[in-house]
Amino acid sequence: MVFSTYIYRSLYIIIITYLLWKIKDFMIKYRRWRVATFGQNITTLGPIHPLWGSLHLFHDLASYFKLLGQIVEKERPKVYVYWSMFFYASFGVCHPDSAQILYKSSAPKAYGSGGAYRYLRDWIGDGLLISDGKKWERNRRLLTPGFHFEILKPYVEVYNSVTDIFLEKLESYAKSGEAVDIFPRVALATLDTILRCAFSYQGNIQHQGSKHPYVHAVNRLSYLTLSRCLKPWYQIDFIYQFSDEGKELKRLCDYSHEFSNRIIKDRQQTLKKEGLPTKRHLNFLDILLTAKDENGIGLSDEDIRAEVETFMFEGHDTVASAISWSIYCLGRYPEEQEKVYTEISELLEDGLEVTWENLQEMPCLTAFVKESMRMFAPVPGTARLLTSPMKFGDVTVPAGVHIDISIHSIHHHPDVWPEHEVFKPERFLKEEITDRHPYSYIPFAAGSRNCIGQNFAMNELKVMISRLVQRFVDVNNQ
Repeated sequence: MVFSTYIYRSLYIIIITYLLWKIKDFMIKYRRWRVATFGQNITTLGPIHPLWGSLHLFHDLASYFKLLGQIVEKERPKVYVYWSMFFYASFGVCHPDSAQILYKSSAPKAYGSGGAYRYLRDWIGDGLLISDGKKWERNRRLLTPGFHFEILKPYVEVYNSVTDIFLEKLESYAKSGEAVDIFPRVALATLDTILRCAFSYQGNIQHQGSKHPYVHAVNRLSYLTLSRCLKPWYQIDFIYQFSDEGKELKRLCDYSHEFSNRIIKDRQQTLKKEGLPTKRHLNFLDILLTAKDENGIGLSDEDIRAEVETFMFEGHDTVASAISWSIYCLGRYPEEQEKVYTEISELLEDGLEVTWENLQEMPCLTAFVKESMRMFAPVPGTARLLTSPMKFGDVTVPAGVHIDISIHSIHHHPDVWPEHEVFKPERFLKEEITDRHPYSYIPFAAGSRNCIGQNFAMNELKVMISRLVQRFVDVNNQ
């Protein structure tokens, strides 16, 4: 009895000590955040409520970027701050000068408390998007050869094949004149492309749509992850794992991992039986399975699955967004559409597929697509976690905070982009690019952790848009 009482008292003291230590640690950080917010000349996202912080000013990502855009237009800041409730400060950069400082630093992705990336880890694992340090450096080095131009060239055939199905699906809408929500159809096409190029998997994705269990899983996982980011009570792991959304996410993650593991195992068996294909016909999974570092050590099974899941996540949804906005801009700006049509009609004969060589001969389309991604960034922001204080001009952001890189705001900062709300593809002609800040246009992020698949994405985008224009644009409005 005496012994059990001693155990309970010891546990009680340990728990109380731990809680006091956590409270002390929080109060130290809180004082730093207060000083950083109110003790220096830094822009805040509107008045800070004593209870809700900044959350009463926006309720979703659209309203957040709208508010930030209004403040950037009015105050022209380079750094800003907002509060989640009354107890957590987040900072952000919205100017190329500040983005350059952050991207050139060694600050890791914002994974810990308050960092949105941690909500992805259950799904995509510790791949290139989330990992840091030595692991990230090693894996990035091993995967880079998978995106060499010689590896990318044969993928153009896949882009064309997938686009054939995509255009066929749009044919009935073109004939009837019926309005169509283009994003879900584009997303199916980009998912189809990723599965074919990266894993040599053909699953009739575009025909089955959301009836395909993997398509359903990916769509729901994307929704659930974003939903969690926007609900403060779900940021507590204990609450989330017992919620309906948390249980659904766990079930879908298990299915997604099982699907990926099955593809990996099937490819391993194929390589074992048939040997490695020629370099020109390696897919992304082949690179993962055969990559070796300087010590002859390859990627673990867990690492391979994490990179597969990461590539699936990053490689279809963001590209689908870029393609969808480009299609929107084609309809929204008919004069620019006509310029693109003229270039493509001169380059491609009716019915001909796009070749690798054609991709290098589309300056007008390339400028059009880049301006579309400036106006509507497919990834509106990324984030880092500061491990040490960082100075941005006369503003110092303390260590231990989550800091956003608002790509959307950088692309619309009036000090960098005159008439930023005007759609002007000529901004991306050579003579205009020369004098521009190197971090003023960053749709694929920047620095050492930029998007490893950006050339893959741009090639896919140009094939789909050029084929769409070739088939459906009617410059005579008939």
